[in-house]
Amino acid sequence: MHHRHTLAAVAAGILLTAGIGATIPAGAAGTSAPSASTPATALVVNARWGGHATFDRLVIDVRGAMPPVTVHQTRSLHYDGSGERVPLAGKYFLEIKLSPAAAHDDAGRSVYQGPRLLKIHLPALKGVALTGDFEGVVGIGAAFDTKPEYKTFRLHSPERFVVDIAHPMAGCRA
Repeated sequence: MHHRHTLAAVAAGILLTAGIGATIPAGAAGTSAPSASTPATALVVNARWGGHATFDRLVIDVRGAMPPVTVHQTRSLHYDGSGERVPLAGKYFLEIKLSPAAAHDDAGRSVYQGPRLLKIHLPALKGVALTGDFEGVVGIGAAFDTKPEYKTFRLHSPERFVVDIAHPMAGCRA
């Protein structure tokens, strides 16, 4: 009988400790909390593009520290969460993922001001879409008629992720 009471007291103590720990704000445990101007999670706020003499440029604007970014060539683009195909015309696609990141604030309001789904008429870049803002991953898709030859880099103050896509050579199709 004494063993059951001890076990019950230990279990209650564990649950009580877990409950108290859950009420401490995440930033309170650390020695330095993010300032009001720097979000704790990177916020993807825009995607923009431009044509240059030999390349097209896609720029993703981020508020806060730049998160890790992956860029993969893929046969098609799909919306995160639903898995539905993104209706963006093109034969080749780049899938750009930023994580951990969000395109919405803590209240769930969108902070992303860029295109959701847009056809573009540049020599290389043919379309851009927001493919996801789901479970800490923001996805941006880019469409092309020819296989993209690209390079990526980061720019700072403000934070930006850049994809430069070489123009296709005249008469040459991938």
